[in-house]
Amino acid sequence: MKFHVLYRDEATNARVGRIETAHGSIDTPVFMPVGTAGSVKSISPDELESMGARIILGNTYHLCLRPGDERVARLGGLHKFMGWDRPILTDSGGFQVFSLARINKIEEEGVRFQSHIDGSHRLLSPETAITIQRNLGSDIMMCFDECTPYPVSREYVWESVARTLRWAKRSKDAWAGSPHALFGIVQGSVFPDLREMCLENLTRIGFDGYAIGSLSVGESKDQMLEVLNRLAPMLPSSAPRYVMGVGTPEDLVEGVRAGVDMFDCVMPTRNARNGSLFTFHGTLNIKNSAYADDPGPIDPDCGCYTCRRFSRAYLRHLYICRELLSYRLNTLHNLYFYLELMARMRRAIAEGNFEQWRQGFYAGLENGQ
Repeated sequence: MKFHVLYRDEATNARVGRIETAHGSIDTPVFMPVGTAGSVKSISPDELESMGARIILGNTYHLCLRPGDERVARLGGLHKFMGWDRPILTDSGGFQVFSLARINKIEEEGVRFQSHIDGSHRLLSPETAITIQRNLGSDIMMCFDECTPYPVSREYVWESVARTLRWAKRSKDAWAGSPHALFGIVQGSVFPDLREMCLENLTRIGFDGYAIGSLSVGESKDQMLEVLNRLAPMLPSSAPRYVMGVGTPEDLVEGVRAGVDMFDCVMPTRNARNGSLFTFHGTLNIKNSAYADDPGPIDPDCGCYTCRRFSRAYLRHLYICRELLSYRLNTLHNLYFYLELMARMRRAIAEGNFEQWRQGFYAGLENGQ
């Protein structure tokens, strides 16, 4: 993997870059649609490509449980398995093993857990997490880390960060010889000095990119932004910077302003299935009865397939009837919005007016529909 910074914003830490992988290049800042089990829910790879998606995220935990990473490897790897020939980043499974497993026990070796699918007992360790990602054929792999909960004591976070660093070293040792990239993950919850200590030690180990983990896990928005604004500019400038699992459109804008290059979140797809649709004028709840006779599109300025073809009245009808087409059309719109949001930010940075664009973005939300 190669990474180049192409433009820097003079007024903020925002930047435009390009990541080059064996499966193609990625212009940053970028949003990665989440394909948890080898698919972005309700959307085909062709549709993702047509709306400009350059990279998607796959999930180590889910894919190792079902259908199994060794099976995916036998079938040619995750790219071939799911019919996606562009880059794939896979997370380490750390977040899911702490949030989804019925029972988990943290040991120095790794995390022993009981599958939420069939109750089987498993071990996920730095070595197994890397093996699974190798079998999947990820372009970008993530170190196995401990996802810190919130609220949490400083004493626990200290121990957790120390364990995450030991696991990071083991992850890199297990990764050695792989042709693909490996990112380290900065932990430390809401404690700035522990975040900085974690980052300092990760850079000593050395990784192709650096991620900020365990944000948007229960802390306040102010706490999240404080960590983001302080830590993101400290991540090595010569490597991609990634904030995991974040977030709202506003979170992405503030992350880019802080210097972040990569984002992922289930929000656009999950909210679509719940009838919540994003626009540059605010969020529209398609369940609202006010749209029952509305002949207009979700957003008259949007170029997505859904907005070009269908009315709010029709989309509300589909949602109320629980038609499967509702989830597809809503998801197409929300993902298009997120990818368009990133494209507009890249353009504003390249043109040297990101802060002006940012102020206009918030003015649009304030003015509403």
